[in-house]
Amino acid sequence: MPKVKAALAQVAWAGDKDAMIAKHVRYVEDAAKQGAQAMCLQELFYGPYFCQVQDTKYYAYTERIPDGPTTKLMQELARRHSMVLVVPMYEEDATGVYYNTAAVIDADGKYLGKYRKTHIPQVNGFWEKFYFRPGNLGYPVFDTAVGKVGVYICYDRHFPEGARMLGLHGAELVFIPSATSRGLSMHLWFIEQTSHAIANGYWVGTINRVGQEKDFGPNDYYGSSYFADPRGKIVAQASDKEEQLLVADLDLDLVREVRNTWQFYRDRRPDMYDDLVRP
Repeated sequence: MPKVKAALAQVAWAGDKDAMIAKHVRYVEDAAKQGAQAMCLQELFYGPYFCQVQDTKYYAYTERIPDGPTTKLMQELARRHSMVLVVPMYEEDATGVYYNTAAVIDADGKYLGKYRKTHIPQVNGFWEKFYFRPGNLGYPVFDTAVGKVGVYICYDRHFPEGARMLGLHGAELVFIPSATSRGLSMHLWFIEQTSHAIANGYWVGTINRVGQEKDFGPNDYYGSSYFADPRGKIVAQASDKEEQLLVADLDLDLVREVRNTWQFYRDRRPDMYDDLVRP
């Protein structure tokens, strides 16, 4: 399927989990009306970004994946709209063992698997090690109805190694859901992820929430979700202030064209990179 219509929904906190889920269901339905065949939701989509504080009460946002109610709901939506869905949630693996995870659901509603966020920050305003264990599932690429899809989550984007692993595993489209606030990261937002697209020759769809969640801290989320092609060109970009559904046409034939022009995979020298995997 060389031509794919893909969607991102950047959304402000609605005040409670049920309201957030309902709002995202409407965005999925709106995307379907525009012909979207694949869609990614934002990091921890049904909650606030509670990692601005450290409080065990937010463990209550966890769900099992794929056996939890939200995964089941999203499977039904995917089936109804023939849409691939990437659904980031707070996963409970066992009591006290929690991950920042994205479930991947195919266009027929089949649960394909999940990616667990690999790199976990622990800095002021991003106290994620309090909530999440580091991911342990590697860098899976999912063979979906729209092509080979990978996922990288928020802080992961600062690490080029995982982005390259997704390319080596065959990714044609990588979704990067985030919750990132104004400041230094806004400058990096337009550099790192377009660089991943260029270095690895795949499409990137990156998504960020919007607004301020004042009950949790001062972070102001700046949206600016976008799609970048395998040359790093941003082909569609959302507002930095408003909720928005971003829908774009992606030509997956560009993956082959770009990789045949820039032979980064052919010219790699893994025999010379041993130092990369030394602590």
